[in-house]
Amino acid sequence: MKQIVLATASAFILAMAACSGPNEASGPEGQESTEGTTDPVGEPETAEQEGVDALQLIKLDCGSIYVSDLDIFSTAGDYAGETDTFTDTCWLVRHPEGDLLWDLGLPTILTSQDEQTQGVFTVSLDKTIAEQLSEEYDVAMNEIEYVAISHSHFDHTGQVDLIDGSTWLVNQVEYDFMFPEPDVSEEAPAEGAESDSGADAGNQFPGFEVLEHDIILDNHDVFGDGSVIIFMTPGHTPGHASLLVNLPETGPVMLTGDLWHREESRELGRVPQFNSSEEATRESMQAFEDRADELGAKVIIQHEPADTEDLPDVMR
Repeated sequence: MKQIVLATASAFILAMAACSGPNEASGPEGQESTEGTTDPVGEPETAEQEGVDALQLIKLDCGSIYVSDLDIFSTAGDYAGETDTFTDTCWLVRHPEGDLLWDLGLPTILTSQDEQTQGVFTVSLDKTIAEQLSEEYDVAMNEIEYVAISHSHFDHTGQVDLIDGSTWLVNQVEYDFMFPEPDVSEEAPAEGAESDSGADAGNQFPGFEVLEHDIILDNHDVFGDGSVIIFMTPGHTPGHASLLVNLPETGPVMLTGDLWHREESRELGRVPQFNSSEEATRESMQAFEDRADELGAKVIIQHEPADTEDLPDVMR
């Protein structure tokens, strides 16, 4: 079952991203920072552009996902035959020292197409991240200092082609998951050979491959003041991460990534069949809950409409 889901994700990535192509305006090929460094080297190019006086969290609509059979979302087997519609949210964190874009939603090309179905997933996207930021917040993509993804599945990476000069913050585990070292055994396929799915086995994430990136550690303090923390919650993918935003008025807010997809999954402790590790997922779930309890944080499941639909346009 895991292979089916991952093949589906790859099909979306390759079909959609191939149509839109890599972003020609992207920065040079990524280079790792020294491991353990918490602050990027050098000043952001957009430091003199107008920003905000206090921390803000802005929800962006990054698509809709109808699931015709939820069976793959529970190893307990109790979701078989059920259906649901997930929201797909991305988030802009605005800080006086710069902006962080968290997750990249469904592929850009969907805005020019009708809804698309692959396996149990039917996906649609009305507006791109760039359109929403420009029209509603007067923010251009080339003004965003940092981008980070909770993990590398197709519904969190789809608009990487819009990134224009941002530094990609990524932990080593997820980076290695996305760009594994080639197999050098005699049985390995020749360089550039296609996988069984027809994909170039060494180039699944071409849009990310060209981004400048910094390798970050667990509990990465994005702006150096404790207000925005990227912390690891592995299990959905090996390097899956979640985000903590300490807002001045709302208080601590924790974005789950795909640690859970539904409120029911959180309540029942359900783990998708396609996760990289059920044991690691359960450990991450417990650590996340402990942290949320300790902080008294507001938890937002990024795919759960009940958690995302009624939020203010700008959380402060």
